[in-house]
Amino acid sequence: MNSFSSAQSDHSQHSSIPDICLSAGNEMSSLEAQLAESIIDLNDPYDNIGDEDEFIKKLDCDSNEHVKVVSIFGNTGDGKSFTLNHTFFGGKEVFKTSSHQSSCTVGVWAAFDPKEKVIVIDTEGLLGITSNQNQRMRLLLKILGISDIIIYRTRAERLHNDMYQFLCESSSAYTKHFSDELEATAKRCNKGVGDLTPAVIIFQETVNTNVLGSSGTDSAEKFIWNTFRQLECPMHFKDLTYVGIRTGRPPTDFTQFQRTMSQHLQDKSNRAARQPAIVYKTLKNLNDKFNGEVEKPLYGTFPDQLFSCSMKCLSCGEGCTRSMNHDTDSKAHETDKRCKYQHQFENKVFLCKSCYLSGKEHVVIPKTSESRDSAWSGLIKYVWAGEVLECPSCGVIFRSRQNWYGNKEVEEIVHTEIRHVWPDGYKMLQGTNNAARKVIDGFHYIADSITSVGSKPTKMISDWMNDRIAPEYWVPNSQISHCHQCSKELETEQKHHCRACGKGFCDDCSSHRRRVPERGWGEMEVRVCDKCYGGKKMSDSNDSTGSNSQVTARKVGEVVTSAISVAASTLNYPIDMIKDTARPGYWTPDEQIKACYVCEELFGPKLRIHHCRACGQGVCESCSPNKRPVPLRGWDYPVRICRKCINKPDRL
Repeated sequence: MNSFSSAQSDHSQHSSIPDICLSAGNEMSSLEAQLAESIIDLNDPYDNIGDEDEFIKKLDCDSNEHVKVVSIFGNTGDGKSFTLNHTFFGGKEVFKTSSHQSSCTVGVWAAFDPKEKVIVIDTEGLLGITSNQNQRMRLLLKILGISDIIIYRTRAERLHNDMYQFLCESSSAYTKHFSDELEATAKRCNKGVGDLTPAVIIFQETVNTNVLGSSGTDSAEKFIWNTFRQLECPMHFKDLTYVGIRTGRPPTDFTQFQRTMSQHLQDKSNRAARQPAIVYKTLKNLNDKFNGEVEKPLYGTFPDQLFSCSMKCLSCGEGCTRSMNHDTDSKAHETDKRCKYQHQFENKVFLCKSCYLSGKEHVVIPKTSESRDSAWSGLIKYVWAGEVLECPSCGVIFRSRQNWYGNKEVEEIVHTEIRHVWPDGYKMLQGTNNAARKVIDGFHYIADSITSVGSKPTKMISDWMNDRIAPEYWVPNSQISHCHQCSKELETEQKHHCRACGKGFCDDCSSHRRRVPERGWGEMEVRVCDKCYGGKKMSDSNDSTGSNSQVTARKVGEVVTSAISVAASTLNYPIDMIKDTARPGYWTPDEQIKACYVCEELFGPKLRIHHCRACGQGVCESCSPNKRPVPLRGWDYPVRICRKCINKPDRL
């Protein structure tokens, strides 16, 4: 391309690694020799250049000229310096190229093209050998801050993930750290922030693979934008152009790329050219803003996150350091970081001080009774002597009201530790407060025992009485063992009679209601089965209907039963209030429980809520059939445990 000027230069050698350097060499024209007399260092540019006048003098450009800045990025060895030499300087080696394994561009170098009025910046390649990758990336961000056009050069046969990642992260960092300047400029120019970001040219050269857009279906730019969306990687540089060439036989043809570059340089709609002094001041401001030591990144082909347990402590946020699925080996979560106390988790535990000093860790929790006390005797002792701390080895080590006066403080008896709270472990490690619940459980045990003994005789008497007042066309209760429709066993469930056909059904199969005047039920809506609800009314010639006296007797019985049910339901409310008041602190309240914690079946009138004594979650009867002691929750005798907790060790 004839419009691009020609020059020739090599990198000068320097003992330090500069951030930005002016290209220099041994055999150069007098114009190029002036460009290499000094080195620009972003960390301290004034020490090497002096001021903006000296910067302009070494670039050998007029201070009143308006220039643009073009920078190139890409992986090491992909021909960045070669591309700049052939695009702007007619193939002259202004930026040094080399066939050696070591990188020929270290740091960042700059040269001025007087024909196109462009400051061209060559950068150190990505993925190259460096002692601090973060420092190199910060250097490249500074170059982005002064660039009007960005070239991403690649010789990969297919666009790699590292290109998308670099453009995504660099554009995010650009808009984040330069947001104030961009917003101020956008307001002055009456433009959007995205319009002021640098233009991006992706220059791909392949040998064996077709370039993007060669098929003619979709444009290359559309494919790249779709890839950014698929990777969920936001790209904030809005002006993106793709140039792809396939080089079957060297040399590389730069004609298409030079044409695209010329169009971007002539475009002044978004980023206009500016004086060299402004470029220098921007450089200096960026160096003042982003300086200091940078931590070295931690590399790892197989990072711990791929294999470590994903659980994090709810209190301090530290992750478990064990391998995934370590719970299958009955290994508890573990981390080498200390936790912090939070009142909502109550993650403070007491250890028996005597055992702790002898090398043992025995957790003791405040509870109302000793392990050998019954619920009633333990409650009486609690009223008299207060809470108790019981060690498995030492026995009772503390009572809060052991004496009328002069009681020891609990800190003198125990050693306090802050424990981690894991999502699948125990919450609220102290203060179970289950004394009232133990009393209620005692009442339930007595009531259930009486009910289990007297349930069958009571049911037989109830069925006999119901048969005495039932209409003649009803099937006797003694002959009904299964639902007539679904064949469900009705030994424990209530039997219902269809008022139309008189057969026995379960509640689900006889939930409809309609008028059955042909059976003597008048105009009131009564229970019928699913089949009779959708069928026609029975004629008088069918099965014998019940007499008015028999139907009236049944109606009276139903009214009495309904009144008793209403009275019983009114007693449930104060009972539920008592149960909620007696609920231990770690139990989930009943009103917050919608489904079983294990099988996720929704609770309802036929599925009663039970609480696991270990985790405190709401479970159904079939998911909590087992019992075992849970000493760390204050249950020293076998209590209800859900299937998830039955195999978990009782430890904090």
